[in-house]
Amino acid sequence: MRPSRAIGVILLALAARPAVAQSAATPRPALTVHGVVRDTIGRMPLAGAWVQLSATDSLTKFVRTVASDSLGKFAFDSIPAGRYAIGFFHPLLDSLGAEPMFRDLVVKGRGPVRMDLATPSQTLLKAAMCGPQQLPDTATGALLIGVVRDARDRTVVAGATVTAQWLEFILRKRARLERRPQRLNATTGANGMFVLCNVPGAGSVYLSANRGADTTDVIELFPAKSGLLRRELYLGASRTVAVADSTPRTDTAAPLPRRIHLGDERLRGTVVTADGDRPLAGAMVRIADGPQTRTDARGEWTLANAPAGTRMLEVRAIGYFPENRPVDVIPGAAPLTVPLVTFKAMLDTVRITVRRAQDRSSGTFDERRRSGMGRYITAEEIERRNVFWLSDMFRMIPGVRLDGGGFDRTILVRDDFGQNCAPSVYIDGLYMWRLSAFEIDALLPAQQVRGVEIYAGAATPFEYQRTVPACGAILIWTK
Repeated sequence: MRPSRAIGVILLALAARPAVAQSAATPRPALTVHGVVRDTIGRMPLAGAWVQLSATDSLTKFVRTVASDSLGKFAFDSIPAGRYAIGFFHPLLDSLGAEPMFRDLVVKGRGPVRMDLATPSQTLLKAAMCGPQQLPDTATGALLIGVVRDARDRTVVAGATVTAQWLEFILRKRARLERRPQRLNATTGANGMFVLCNVPGAGSVYLSANRGADTTDVIELFPAKSGLLRRELYLGASRTVAVADSTPRTDTAAPLPRRIHLGDERLRGTVVTADGDRPLAGAMVRIADGPQTRTDARGEWTLANAPAGTRMLEVRAIGYFPENRPVDVIPGAAPLTVPLVTFKAMLDTVRITVRRAQDRSSGTFDERRRSGMGRYITAEEIERRNVFWLSDMFRMIPGVRLDGGGFDRTILVRDDFGQNCAPSVYIDGLYMWRLSAFEIDALLPAQQVRGVEIYAGAATPFEYQRTVPACGAILIWTK
């Protein structure tokens, strides 16, 4: 059964139960009907819902419509006594694949009549979309739903393929952990909707969509504790352009060709500090594998030739924790405000925790080094080579390359498929996303480093695998 049809059956069953407001007093000719519209999944009032009240026992056509306010409240004045149908319309219902729900209402008596309305509960949605036999506990399974739209005109897209990927770890005998990449695929229906049942209720899920040449980036999502997650995806086209790297290089490796994805859209916004909303000048803003720019003196930026669709936006500034977020690059998109947190604030918050993680690493670093699964740099090697910039050590590691120059100098490793990719970076166990070589050098002079672990592909320890498939990780431990 299709999800929307199944939900429609449930909504009709609910509508069959009349809600009657009664009063022992003599009916008055006109009363007030009021209530609140709630989003049961988000557990919050639903603003901007169009609530409709229509008479069902009169030959005269009587229809009233009002919008719920920011608190989800609505009210109808001067309503004659009689029988009515009441319901609401909202884009959220479309994203859930649910039809508007109308309930019977009898208006009579002296006082005002209250009728609260709500979206279908997550239990009803799971039962309708996944079947009652497929209702796992929210801690181990979640429902991921959404709508795929065309980035150009926002119309729904049928026949698109939506893919969710994540990593599962299974504990085997002798405390051995087995890593298993998992994948779920769904195809959008005529209404553009997709449903993915039993995705992880904890951890991260990587979501993407495509139809033909139109694609999205792979975005990282974190399912809510409620066990349900909604996400609209926008498909857009892009063109691949080869960019020559003219930056002078100090190593003997041949320059790597750079390919970026461009489009015809514009994305703009402002980068500010999280602790005071001060504009940040000179911050680097880019679409992953796409165009990039820097903020001006007011912290403002504009990305021209951005590829349309749901993309990953990366924002970096020296001394600030990098921000990576999914964005929808569509015509008329509102400007974005991106706050950045300082490294000092992040490290001060976890100073005690980081120290404990560092103490534990003193044993695991040597243990992993003996396993031979990765590449390792010790403090003794750094001192012997007398380097000041830590990135100079990376140039000497087989399988590691530095591409580009200046602020954008990128560390690359080779994944299991033979492709160059940017590994995740951890400093004293704290995940730092993908720092450039310039940012690592600015944060950590080589003399402050106690050890470095470099992993590529499936050789990456499971606790440091952030992507599917795994690219790799750089673990830096300080003195």
